[in-house]
Amino acid sequence: MTKTKKSYDSVPIQWLEITDSTNSDVRRSLDTLANLSVIAARFQTAGRGQGTHTWLSPKDENLTFSLLLCFGNGDIPEFPATEAVRITQVATLAVHDFLLSEGIVSRIKWPNDIWVADRKICGMLIENILDGTVVRSSIVGIGINLNQDAFDPSLPNPVSLSMLTGRHYGLEEALERIYDAICRRVALLGSPDGYIELEKAFNKYLFHLEKTKQDALLEAIEGFEASKSPRRDPEH
Repeated sequence: MTKTKKSYDSVPIQWLEITDSTNSDVRRSLDTLANLSVIAARFQTAGRGQGTHTWLSPKDENLTFSLLLCFGNGDIPEFPATEAVRITQVATLAVHDFLLSEGIVSRIKWPNDIWVADRKICGMLIENILDGTVVRSSIVGIGINLNQDAFDPSLPNPVSLSMLTGRHYGLEEALERIYDAICRRVALLGSPDGYIELEKAFNKYLFHLEKTKQDALLEAIEGFEASKSPRRDPEH
């Protein structure tokens, strides 16, 4: 079942009960989706994270969605691929804005994870589509731990917004609030002053995990994912 809700200037937010990956859904629909369109899913069977990592989330507990940004079409000016970090700045700061509205101060772990203290609350997969040396469009996939109250103990450091605030959040309402925050940050892409504002805010909350801790974190994540992979019988 597909449910479509109109939001922000009549751009559709499309809700799916189940899909493989919302990033894949957006990519499959590039020719028909309007700029700033969103596809969200209540459950993903093959959610993707950075690199070869997966994004696992129980049905109806967290936010998993993807946003299409199109550049150089009159709405958002195009910019060179060397400036693609601007997209990361928009997405991470928008999630930061949403969490701050709930009283939660977050940090941005390079390149685009959102942490609260030392625990991860949000991950992103940003896929840029280039036209020569410029970014033509971008698929911004975001997964936010919203209402989940228990995680696999082998996961290294997860946390959800509900665990931090003690409140339960409606998925659709939360997505609309995050979407509005994204649109406010997107508006800053149109001017040099906006670039400066994005850069300043991004750098304020950005941190790099030291290599030994990053390596340990990746090892723990890979161990978790390996434990969840289907076992295959040896070939004869």
